[in-house]
Amino acid sequence: MKSIMSFLERYFVPVAGRVGAQRHLVAIRDGFCSLMPILIAGSFAVLINNLPIQRYQLFMVDVFGEGWKTFGGNIWWGSFALISVYLAFSIAYFLSKSYGRDGLAAGIISLASFFILVPQASPTGGWGDISWTFTNSGAMFVAILVALISTEIFVKLSNSKHLVITMPEGVPPAVSGSFESLIPGIMVLSIFAVLAIFIARIPDGNLFVFINRVVAAPLRDVADSLGSAVLIVFMNQLLWFFGLHGSNIIGGIIEPVLLPLIEANMAAVNAGAEPTYIVTKVMLDTFVYMGGSGATLGLIIAGIISAKRAEHREVIKLGTAPGLFNINEPIMYGFPMVLNPFMLIPFIFGPVIMVIFTYMMMKIGFCPKTVAIVPWTFPSVIGAIFATASIRGGIVALINLIFSVVMYFPFIGALERHKNSMES
Repeated sequence: MKSIMSFLERYFVPVAGRVGAQRHLVAIRDGFCSLMPILIAGSFAVLINNLPIQRYQLFMVDVFGEGWKTFGGNIWWGSFALISVYLAFSIAYFLSKSYGRDGLAAGIISLASFFILVPQASPTGGWGDISWTFTNSGAMFVAILVALISTEIFVKLSNSKHLVITMPEGVPPAVSGSFESLIPGIMVLSIFAVLAIFIARIPDGNLFVFINRVVAAPLRDVADSLGSAVLIVFMNQLLWFFGLHGSNIIGGIIEPVLLPLIEANMAAVNAGAEPTYIVTKVMLDTFVYMGGSGATLGLIIAGIISAKRAEHREVIKLGTAPGLFNINEPIMYGFPMVLNPFMLIPFIFGPVIMVIFTYMMMKIGFCPKTVAIVPWTFPSVIGAIFATASIRGGIVALINLIFSVVMYFPFIGALERHKNSMES
């Protein structure tokens, strides 16, 4: 065990740390995180519109009339239907800020570059008639590419003193900032305008269709698999075990892949069809990371029942309230879980078993698939009910929670016996 941990500390941890600090992945992660409020609002709007309870649906029609779903539909349109537009701005904003440049200017330029590439749908060749399929999650990968490329070009051009117009002192910052970005911004838009001409000549004639066919569709098929779910959970737990924030490190990688899956599930429900995808980030948050990474709510409950040592009981007391809302830093670093060989097995492999069980329950149809984005701070079990719009989701989450409690029992006992023996 010591040799394995030594190997991982020497070779794995440094690489993971560099990946977690990579500015482009951080910008993608932060860009997605900044959209969470509107995505959660849009998700609940879809859930409210399509709650599968006949009496509820009839009640809403009786009270608000046949058009009562327009309210939720408007929220969905302002959130999920335009998600790629928001991403084109937010990712560019954070990436530019990481270089110390004007984030607002970079975001606007990225947004303009994105719309330059959006195909015109008018049969007469007119302007402005575009399909919302080029603004929703289906355009997400194009939005990410445009944000990263346009911002890199913008930052490099902005670093050239010959391309920056410097205004005299006393000019308002907003005005001087716009002039500093003027020439670099024009050059970036010109590059994308020329690029759009060449893209129109490729066989697909559409960058969005091409990226979806070559990149997005294969990634979705791979992501929605048991192996993918196990790998994501295992890597998240392994990173956390070494004190690295697993969710932050892999967030920039998994968010662009998993978010379209939950969006596709919501679109299916909105259309009256069955959701398709099992593996979503919401599934992991509500059924696996109960109390936080490592399913440490199970540790808290097991500790309340069986822990004898004063320091363990004190840490558990401090970690109980935040743990109910899936915040587990007091447990991670106070118990501790980080680099604690006694907690290695339950902390890493317990959640892996939980995600396998959840996947199988959804695969056989006992547990519905996730159809709503709930905040990761939602209390365990309750969050699963909301995410699946079904009490059966709560039942599966409760089974997972009970398993995590039972899983931690013997390891808490072994840790306490070891500490007692060291003191005697």
